[in-house]
Amino acid sequence: MTLDLSAGPPLAVNILDAQSLLSAFGVLGIAVVLFAETGLLIGFFLPGDSLLFTAGLLCTAGTSSGLRLSLPGVMVASAAGALLGAQCGYLLGRRAGAALLARGRSPRLRAGADRAGELLDRYGHARAVVLARFVPVVRTVLNPTAGALGVPPRTFAVWQTAGGLLWTQGLVIAGFALGSSIPNVDRYLLPLIALIVVVSLLPLAAELLRARSVRRKEAGR
Repeated sequence: MTLDLSAGPPLAVNILDAQSLLSAFGVLGIAVVLFAETGLLIGFFLPGDSLLFTAGLLCTAGTSSGLRLSLPGVMVASAAGALLGAQCGYLLGRRAGAALLARGRSPRLRAGADRAGELLDRYGHARAVVLARFVPVVRTVLNPTAGALGVPPRTFAVWQTAGGLLWTQGLVIAGFALGSSIPNVDRYLLPLIALIVVVSLLPLAAELLRARSVRRKEAGR
């Protein structure tokens, strides 16, 4: 990783801004943020999607920010943070049970917990664990919810690994591919991040449409 130090170090770090986090902490910051977002309930507000996409973007030579990250380093750090975080959240759920979520004061966190429970009930363990990776807040609370509801450890480990790799590597590669194709594309980060958030919800939308179609067919019989 190379940094342009001509402007001096950042005076403050905005933990809600992906580029600020990456400028301050680099690849290590990716692992820490994803671990907190997927493993600790206090991390539900962190910018996982935008962080992954921006990190991939900053692995290219065509950015204007002066920050250059290592693509292999980003891919390893993102996978490690997301996979270890999910396992940590699951273990917390198994140990603390539903009381862990019940003590949460944030309405957004409670809504995410309800959505996580619905995913597990409606789609089964495997699909719910994979789909949750693509939904902000839900990917934070589903892991302890899965532990509290007794999802088998092996089932959770296999599918959270599959979903975690698909989510992290997919967004990193998407950012890298776009940055490699369009010079100085990082100048348009805000609309790009908004687009990535929408795209990240497509797997869940597709699954919801499929489930609705199945219910209609069953009701017509």
